[in-house]
Amino acid sequence: MAYEVARALDAPLDVVVVRKLGVPFQPELGMGAIAENGVRVVNSEIVQMAGVTHEELDAVETRERIELERRANTYRAGRARISLEGRVVVVVDDGIATGSTAKAACQVAREEGASRVILAVPVAPVAWTRRLADSADELVSLSTPEPFFGVGQFYRHFTQTTDDQVIDYLDRAATAHASKATGPVDRDTEPRPRDEDITIEAGYERLGGHLTIPEHARAIVVFAHGSGSSRHSPRNRYVASVLNEAGLATLLFDLLTAEEEHDRANVFDIDLLGRRLIEVTRLVLRRPDLAGMPVGYFGASTGAAAALRAAADPDAPIAAVVSRGGRPDLAGPHLDAVRAPTLLIVGGRDTEVLRLNREAQVLLRCMSEVAVVPGATHLFEEAGTLQEAAELARDWFLTHLIAAPTTTTAS
Repeated sequence: MAYEVARALDAPLDVVVVRKLGVPFQPELGMGAIAENGVRVVNSEIVQMAGVTHEELDAVETRERIELERRANTYRAGRARISLEGRVVVVVDDGIATGSTAKAACQVAREEGASRVILAVPVAPVAWTRRLADSADELVSLSTPEPFFGVGQFYRHFTQTTDDQVIDYLDRAATAHASKATGPVDRDTEPRPRDEDITIEAGYERLGGHLTIPEHARAIVVFAHGSGSSRHSPRNRYVASVLNEAGLATLLFDLLTAEEEHDRANVFDIDLLGRRLIEVTRLVLRRPDLAGMPVGYFGASTGAAAALRAAADPDAPIAAVVSRGGRPDLAGPHLDAVRAPTLLIVGGRDTEVLRLNREAQVLLRCMSEVAVVPGATHLFEEAGTLQEAAELARDWFLTHLIAAPTTTTAS
């Protein structure tokens, strides 16, 4: 809904990440909310009614703060927050129940320097303005129906919005607003830094990608996604954000078109994926803002095999490779031709894939290491494990890319 409002107002769109603090024995009942900037809003009436102790409240906040930070990093993926200093800010929510999350979002807007805050929702209970009167300068609700049991009551479909959907809307809004503000983009002369969706024409195929070039970037990492994933992968976007913060440019793109993905055989066609990766790398390095940069590959799952297959090409200008939870064994016939320093990151509890990685490492003739993240399973879903994997990747690339010679690419 915020995306549609931003489109109608021709306004930039950003996200305020807010987490509800649910009563321990009834998580759907909000006893407060937290937001970025350390904002915390507590509904003392509900806390008292539910008999929640200070220790229980703190435990819930600690857990939700971890998820809040993960989502903030995932959604922005290195994109800077839009400055609210001196702006009129419209905070859009899907509706008001207890109002804790909306109150927290408005508080963030005020702390960020907004000159005026408008809270806009489609539906709210009759008495909602009394509850939130001090939260915003203006309160707007299209409807205040009775009886009001909950926000979901007024939606045909009230499923959770996925991380990928949030990322997609933010990307689309950023691209649309930038094009309206600046007119047609001349990609050869547009100054850095950049954070944009791009289209890559690889042969007869048009592939979607997302390019981020932080200020003073000196190298680029190209991501090869695994089966069932895409450039919107929350995990890979999080890793990319860690690399961006370290001054590395990143390109996340779809190795296959939507039509190609329907044939599952393509997902495991390592030669096809490797050739596609080589072609995209060459095309990207022809851009004036990336020409000459050292290149690294980051691959996950089957994408790791594609990255190693591409790195084995004698003409591929690849300076470093990192695999996360990858299947390097699928690139078996090409492993001994890889010359780029290669790091294989595997979860300690992903025992079968760990075995396959150790066997693949034996076939590598380049500098290589297997890094095991304790407690992690295949998708690195356990608390802190993805962050550790991202930091391992960052350090590997900083060591082997920044010191690497610049590349040249045939036109």
